[in-house]
Amino acid sequence: MTGMSMVPSARRPSRAPAYVTIAGLAVALGLVVYALRDTPAPVVVIDAPGTSAQPRAVNVILRDYLFEPTPLVLVRGETVRIAVINGGLETHELVLGDARVQQAWESAHAAATPPAPLATAPPASVPADVGGARISLGSGQQGTLDYTVPVSGVVQVICHVPGHVEQGMVGQVELREGEAE
Repeated sequence: MTGMSMVPSARRPSRAPAYVTIAGLAVALGLVVYALRDTPAPVVVIDAPGTSAQPRAVNVILRDYLFEPTPLVLVRGETVRIAVINGGLETHELVLGDARVQQAWESAHAAATPPAPLATAPPASVPADVGGARISLGSGQQGTLDYTVPVSGVVQVICHVPGHVEQGMVGQVELREGEAE
């Protein structure tokens, strides 16, 4: 045994971690591509427009800077009972109405801006004859409101909490004509 040297055999490092990493990245990329695909919004079927005696139930979730569903599908002239849930981390509001209603609430919020940092803002309000519908909810809160959709004109859904329009919290409303579809 003298004269024989024991040379350790050279082992190649395992390539398994590299293969696992590459496979994981491929799966992650596939999931991202799948999530970003262009899928159409689900078709909303309205069996019958709501009436003042039997408002049609509609659900809206307020997220941080968006409304769900979008678009909000309403029938001209119907009455809806909207269940609103604030699923965001901030206070949000839902203001439903035409441009006059939206401008009134935008102005009310501007007037209610506190005069100094850390000052408490007075509540925003508009005269009763402005019309439309509004609900303001803190994070996790829920509430309902009834709304009769105008038979003509444009209806918008907007959150006028300061800074929220700038963040994109303007929803889409699809108005359908009269009869059930």
